[in-house]
Amino acid sequence: MGRSLPVASTPWYADGLAFSCTQCGNCCTGPSGYVWISDEEIDRLSEHLGLSRDETLKRYCRKLQGRISLKEKREGGDYPCMFLTTVDQPMPDGTTRSKRTCAIYPVRPLQCRTWPFWEGNLASDDEWQRASRKCPGIDKGKTYTLEQIHALRDAEDWPDRERTPGST
Repeated sequence: MGRSLPVASTPWYADGLAFSCTQCGNCCTGPSGYVWISDEEIDRLSEHLGLSRDETLKRYCRKLQGRISLKEKREGGDYPCMFLTTVDQPMPDGTTRSKRTCAIYPVRPLQCRTWPFWEGNLASDDEWQRASRKCPGIDKGKTYTLEQIHALRDAEDWPDRERTPGST
């Protein structure tokens, strides 16, 4: 009798997942962590900042576990990415609203570009819902297909078609 191959299980998110970045900055802060950045992304960042690669590495990166990560700053009990900035936006009623945004958004690393479609968040509906408690864009906006989700989850360089906040 021949052996049968295991049948690939259908992921819990087979019907797609909704996400629209609100630029709240919550994914850019929290406990100390890592924002891994590749050699090519360091070059892109250097060009964007108008700095040499060595100066970019010295000012904005740290070497950990044989890899390069963006540095963090300490703010109270949180450790936001050093490129997370707060911008005051004037509102029609004369008040201002503070908005957190990425100072290097056009050249942000792949790790940032693929949020929230990370393997840990996709492990189960419970993990997705846990991530949604911190990220107001989860389960809102554009629905990503299974193929799009897997392309982002498995990406090794920037996705071909850039996601922008609020894009469909």
